[in-house]
Amino acid sequence: MKVLLNNRWQRIFTDSVCLLLLVITGDIFAAENKLANIYTYKSSAGVTSFSDIEPIGVDFSRYRVDCYACQVDSLIDWRQAKLYLQPYKQDINQAALKYGIDAAFVRAVIHAESHFNPQAISKQGAQGLMQLMPATARELGVKNALSAQQNINGGVKHLARLLRKYKGNNELASAAYNAGEGAVKRYGGIPPYKETQVYVERVAILHQRYGRFSHVTN
Repeated sequence: MKVLLNNRWQRIFTDSVCLLLLVITGDIFAAENKLANIYTYKSSAGVTSFSDIEPIGVDFSRYRVDCYACQVDSLIDWRQAKLYLQPYKQDINQAALKYGIDAAFVRAVIHAESHFNPQAISKQGAQGLMQLMPATARELGVKNALSAQQNINGGVKHLARLLRKYKGNNELASAAYNAGEGAVKRYGGIPPYKETQVYVERVAILHQRYGRFSHVTN
């Protein structure tokens, strides 16, 4: 029994470390333009396991992640992290042109929100590349938030409205996208939430970096 218990904890530890490494390194991309789903399930021995292949014959759920750039204690070097210049290039460029905003800013927000995972679902229920809440998605006319094209079009429409409201101020638009317009109004600027502050800072870094490659992505 003692050996079995030790083996069980070893498997739990191994699975947890593997998932942590996947998240940190960004190696959960199955291909350049598609992020693999991560599934969590319990094995026959009752051990919580993770897989990038949909389990067969067991109950499972899609691994849920929160806003990628909102983790206050993130170990990612945002000035050196890999950029994703090609995924959803056409959809991003078309939506940015349609609503008159910088495509590099859209890429920065997608990177910050979901790390370009079209199937991302947060604990709060935000969905897809630009992490649209169901109510917001409905208001934007998005019928399927897990459709990359619909999600991008709706998210960019929302982002463009925020930029108009804040007279082109990217930081306020980012803050409102993360914490809500009410919070920005209540505090007269970027809310004093650490999560929102790091999010705004990281979006700005990503925006600048993606902007340097506009000749590649346009």
